[in-house]
This record gives sequence, structure tokens and C-alpha cells, in this order.
Amino acid sequence: MVTLCRDMVGDHPCRPVLVASNDPGAKGLVRAADMGIATAAVDHRAFKGDRAAFEAALLAPILAAAPDILCLAGFMRVLTPDFVARFEGRMLNIHPSLLPKYPGLHTHARAIAAGDVEAGCSVHEVTAVLDAGPVLGQAVVPVRPGDTEADLAARVLVQEHVLYPAVLRRFASGTRGMLLI
Repeated sequence: MVTLCRDMVGDHPCRPVLVASNDPGAKGLVRAADMGIATAAVDHRAFKGDRAAFEAALLAPILAAAPDILCLAGFMRVLTPDFVARFEGRMLNIHPSLLPKYPGLHTHARAIAAGDVEAGCSVHEVTAVLDAGPVLGQAVVPVRPGDTEADLAARVLVQEHVLYPAVLRRFASGTRGMLLI
């Protein structure tokens, strides 16, 4: 999902102007539409082997929405350096590990296999290097004895829902320091 934000509303400095997904069946699209937020779905499978065409199709509704900040969550496509450069310094991502540990996929399984005693999530600025942008916030959860990947993922997800809005609030207000939860 890509949530695009601009303007101040209520006590939060952002409001969503578009929720976009590369999965037309994403539940977030329905939730956004039910809340009166514009949505767009660009199925990446229709562009097999043509990442530039996929990104061009995704870019059209994003540019039409004129966002100030792009927030990636559950968007499991690697964006090209050209796409990322368009939004340099204004694109955030939530990642289910304590970066720089475990960039990429299978983060919970990797933490358990490594015998880590804690795991968590990170919000970072998106750069052309996967999961390597400046980390703006992290939330830590314990890895409990006997945890499965699903157990750990469920606890991390709860913290993702706390961390991301808090980091977004700070980011939109101009604060770039690290937030620890």
C-alpha cells in the first residue's frame, strides 16, 4: 500500500489523499474507499518484466493526488532508483525488523533462527538501496521462547500500528530525530 499525505487536519499534520496498491484485492483499498479516501490499484502482474511501465502506471494517480509524503506499508515491490529519486526525502517505509538487521524478506523467521531476544519494526526513509535509508523510529518487542514466525509477526504488527503514525507526525512536522517505542 502507498498512502499519500498532505495538509493539516485535526491534531495530525497529515491526511491521506490517496491509497494505492499493486494488489487490486488489498483490504486497505476497501477500508480507504469506505472512509471516502481516493484509491488506485495498479496490478504489477499485468506488467510482468516491465518495471518501468508498472511504475509509470503507478506514478500517474500519485502525481494526480499531489502528495507531500508517500508512506509505504506492505508494498512488496522494489522501486527503481528513478522512482525513488522523484520523492527523495519524502517517502517513508515501515519494515518488520530492527534495521539495519534483516533487510528484505522473512525478517521474523531470521530473528528467531538467529536466537535474537528482541525484534521489532523500523520506519525509515526510502532510498535507492533496499531498506537502507535513515531510520526515523523503531519499536522493540521480545522474542519469546517457542515463538513461531506468526507469533512474532503478530506482536510486531501491533507496534507497527503505533510507531508509523507517531513517526509520520514527527516527520511531517519537520522532526527527523530517532523515535524509540
